[in-house]
Amino acid sequence: MKLGLISGYSGRKMSIPIDAVRHAENLGYDSIWTAEAYGSDAVTPAVWILAQTTKIKAGTAIMQMPARSPAMAAMTAMSIAELSGGRFICGVGASGPQVVEGWHGVPYGKPVTRLREYIAIMKQIIARQGPVTFDGEMYQLPYQGPGASGLGKPLKSILHCEEDIPIYAATITPAGVQAAAEVADGFFPVWMDPDQYHVFDEPIRKGFAKAGNNKDLTQFDIAPFVTCIMGDDVEQCMLPIRGNMALYIGGMGARGKNFYNDYAKRLGFEEAAIKIQDLYLAGRKDEAMAAVPAELIDACHLVGPAARIKDRLQRWTAAGKKGHVSSMLIGSQQPKVLELLAESVL
Repeated sequence: MKLGLISGYSGRKMSIPIDAVRHAENLGYDSIWTAEAYGSDAVTPAVWILAQTTKIKAGTAIMQMPARSPAMAAMTAMSIAELSGGRFICGVGASGPQVVEGWHGVPYGKPVTRLREYIAIMKQIIARQGPVTFDGEMYQLPYQGPGASGLGKPLKSILHCEEDIPIYAATITPAGVQAAAEVADGFFPVWMDPDQYHVFDEPIRKGFAKAGNNKDLTQFDIAPFVTCIMGDDVEQCMLPIRGNMALYIGGMGARGKNFYNDYAKRLGFEEAAIKIQDLYLAGRKDEAMAAVPAELIDACHLVGPAARIKDRLQRWTAAGKKGHVSSMLIGSQQPKVLELLAESVL
């Protein structure tokens, strides 16, 4: 099982923990992951990190698909891969309608359809097996829709990319996971209980079957985000995770259309998910945080004293041996945590 480090996106000021990245690189971590919302982008920090490291890979978790054409994403990925000696991983995702329509000013559309078509186009561009054509529901190359000049022509990338570029997808819905298993090289569950792979098993198998070519888990990286906070007081360590999970389960999306809320229900926390959302949407955010079950946090993250983290880590390594988790992308600002995980996993 591989380890990655989550860098995230900026706040008001740009701040990249390059010392932590280099420390992780020296410990044998495989990757560092950047992100974007509606401030800093994900690509620029990844390039900045790659320019100051020699071994660790940099990935985007995620590049927002509606913000870029598939061709632009492919051009970016190919350029970075060539300049970094193949150390770039391209992670893409749909983002959410608030950002897509409010920030980028484009229709949210059908995220699963977009994912499938977007990655298919990217892979066709990178492969350079001929001029690119695509006739999909959301993307057409050449474009022939409203406003088209009629002068578009199929093109083949000028740049020959000799490096492998894995493409990952951020998704947790059954349809999205199936699409990722079909067209992508891996996917990011926002959180994951390593003992409950069954929530992904059927859509992954369906996606592999549609992909053909005997695709299986050895060719598909399941890379969940795992927050790890070390400290003597388990509840205090859980506190920042409570806030994050309450936000996602309670406030990401409208009532009846919150993918994270649905996901928490599939993990076995239906009653809690309903309560968290009710409280959060009523503006009672502190109560929503308190309603996040400790059992859910403990299932998906690593908290507490070093000995407890090492003990709980055994669930993850067992899942890794089954192929149910192939990478753990660690969210932590504690150097001792990075060291403990490296000693235990690598």
